[in-house]
Amino acid sequence: MSDRLEAIYSQVLNRNPGEAVFHQAVREVFDSLKLIVGRHPEFEEASILERLCEPERQIIFRVPWVDDQGAVQINRGFRVEFNSALGPYKGGLRFHPSVNLGIVKFLGFEQIFKNALTGMPIGGGKGGSDFDPRGRSDGEVMRFCQSFMTELFRHIGEYTDVPAGDIGVGTREIGYLFGQYKRITNRYESGVLTGKGIAWGGSLVRTEATGFGTVLFAEEMLKTRGDSLDGKRVTVSGSGNVATYAIAKAQTFGARVIACSDSSGYIVDEAGIDVELLSQVKHVERARISEYARRRQSADYVEYGSVWDVDTQVALPCATQNEFDADAAERLAKNGLIAVAEGANMPATPKAVELLQSAGVLFGPGKAANAGGVATSALEMQQNASRDAWDFGHTEQRLTEIMVGIHERCAATAEEYGAPGNYVLGANVSGFVSVAEAMLAFGVV
Repeated sequence: MSDRLEAIYSQVLNRNPGEAVFHQAVREVFDSLKLIVGRHPEFEEASILERLCEPERQIIFRVPWVDDQGAVQINRGFRVEFNSALGPYKGGLRFHPSVNLGIVKFLGFEQIFKNALTGMPIGGGKGGSDFDPRGRSDGEVMRFCQSFMTELFRHIGEYTDVPAGDIGVGTREIGYLFGQYKRITNRYESGVLTGKGIAWGGSLVRTEATGFGTVLFAEEMLKTRGDSLDGKRVTVSGSGNVATYAIAKAQTFGARVIACSDSSGYIVDEAGIDVELLSQVKHVERARISEYARRRQSADYVEYGSVWDVDTQVALPCATQNEFDADAAERLAKNGLIAVAEGANMPATPKAVELLQSAGVLFGPGKAANAGGVATSALEMQQNASRDAWDFGHTEQRLTEIMVGIHERCAATAEEYGAPGNYVLGANVSGFVSVAEAMLAFGVV
């Protein structure tokens, strides 16, 4: 990085101590922006980067609720409204024990650029809680969500901040949150939350969108080399919504998806993952992935291992941050890996990304490759604003157009800045310039 960027990065470290993943996210973007500093002195004069790294608003609040035994439980809630230069803050809510301010800031910072790449009028934000919905009854989840929204409602709105779901927050949780918002405000404001149920303002394809979009981006990358997913051996990490629908979409392109995982281990099914069985085990029964192998003769289960021990041609990391490390990148690249598209947020470590790019492996960063979810959330906002509902085919077509557009934008920007094929640089620079130009137009705010 340049001396100027190093100085700003040092400020970020000093002002946000102990927030390692946030520091990592900022560093990754700054590494791509060294060329910007020289080309756009107006950004430096207006301190755009310094302002961009400081959230516009950080909200932390107590969430008290009563469990089924009558005991009072206390969790912590977060909402980081990072940047609204392009539109209302937009980003999911994550309910997971690992959630803390640093995690939320990392996710919110990534969201700024991801949302900018979609071309939709949405800013960047993120939120959540250290509450764990796993093992909790519907009544407990409802009481927690109602308490969470009792504080959050004063900070959100369809023209202010529009949360969605993320890890631990599905249609059930969004329903409880929306019900409490409606109760408190006396407004049926559909556009205040996305990821809603279809019967009450939700969008078709929203559940599938992130997984579908990741595969669409991978296919577009392969096209640049005259290749496709057809016949390719594919491995996916995770087995939640993103992973499941990435598997399903990859299969429609003719790929053979042979492995996926959960926190207990991974399965290898050389016959190809049976998506219907996987969905039954993971999303209906909420069982461990070992149950899939127990019912499927062609599948083997490996306890506590890494799914990246399985040789593959296309890797789709769809689980969590920093799961795909340098060792995995080096080994897979030597054994025939040709493309990686991130379905999760920053699942590949910086060293892994460097190794993949050096080996000539196509690499689609999460802020581009997994933007399908937030893009479809923005489409849900459109439908809510117009009191309309689109069919599955129309919404999927719009998603496809957006993902193709994101790929074209990243590829063109990388080419313009002398780094053809570098989707990391293309995504970071393109997203940054869009946000920076809007911030410049608004003055010092």
